Amino acid sequence: MVALLLTAPLLYGAWKLESWLKLRYYRQGLHLVTVVSGLGAPWSLAFLPDGSLLVTEREGRLHRIAAGHDQLIRGLPPVWAEAEGGLFTVLPDPDFVDNHLIYFDYAEPASNGVQGAGLAVARGRLDGVTLTGVSVIFRDPEKSPKPVSFGARMMFGVDHKLYVTVGDRGEAPEAQRLSSLRGKIIRLNPDGSVPADNPFVGVPGANPAVWALGFRDPQGIAQDPVTGRIWSSDHGPAGGDEINLIRRGHNYGWPVVSHGVDEGTGAPIGEGASKPGLDEPAIWWGTTAARSVPPTGMTFLDSERYPAWKRQLFVGTLMGQSMMRLKIDGTRIVAQSRMYTGWYERIRDVRQGPDGWLYMVSNRPDGSVVRLER
Repeated sequence: MVALLLTAPLLYGAWKLESWLKLRYYRQGLHLVTVVSGLGAPWSLAFLPDGSLLVTEREGRLHRIAAGHDQLIRGLPPVWAEAEGGLFTVLPDPDFVDNHLIYFDYAEPASNGVQGAGLAVARGRLDGVTLTGVSVIFRDPEKSPKPVSFGARMMFGVDHKLYVTVGDRGEAPEAQRLSSLRGKIIRLNPDGSVPADNPFVGVPGANPAVWALGFRDPQGIAQDPVTGRIWSSDHGPAGGDEINLIRRGHNYGWPVVSHGVDEGTGAPIGEGASKPGLDEPAIWWGTTAARSVPPTGMTFLDSERYPAWKRQLFVGTLMGQSMMRLKIDGTRIVAQSRMYTGWYERIRDVRQGPDGWLYMVSNRPDGSVVRLER
């Protein structure tokens, strides 16, 4: 009884805050429609040309959802589902109608008695709900027992190259080492080979797959459909979450510079917030953990469903029960708006559907995919 009396005010406060957040949301003329629920730690989503939906669960499951039917896809390789490790992004080939290929990245378990995992990119042919001919086209050869900071977001660029974000795996200095894939954005041909025009091709000691470097845990990447500029989110340390404009061969500073602080001690990180020769973020959030976002999957909106938001960048967040809407002018982020979605929600991914609506992956206790309508 005493415990109930003590916790009742907290529960009431949580309910009141949830109601306030949702009221603010609905006053924006928005409402959420649940597409699928009951998922366990969903991480990303993608649409196939027939309108069906692919959804990954970090534990290693891949769903195909069509006309209200949810089916598990068979044929995935073993996945190391520990803490932040697991099955991450799923992505259909730009020529899926012809080749039926899908790509996915995941924590690949180490072999030969070694503990841990490394990020791997694989592809296979999707026939209904069965994957065949699955092969790893690219992998990080360095395995780590640390189940953190995988990055693991993918996209196909307008150049038909595959861009993959890779986190530092809790080993921050690796983000500055060109021989390592950790803390990088890499660029590949669809078969996993390295394009000849990558910036570090031919540089002694450098991994030629590297496109840009100096990231902590880049969990989002998107390309502006009009300008072709690539943007990425980086889940930083406390008070150091960022959005970066990605340029070929540039260095974004982690851990030499950061706006964040050590999450355990509160001490500054590196040599300060900026340094000549290192790119500064287009926007960053917070000087404390309480003000962090942190950012996840992201997408540009180019539909007419929300006329006032066209060409703006939408970014999921893991705190604040919200999604960020960013207005971009050229190479600058000139305005931001926090869009509240309710209580207990962690937005892992945001995508525009073929119907023009925005879809979000929510990591609530009852994981779900929801559609944002107005």
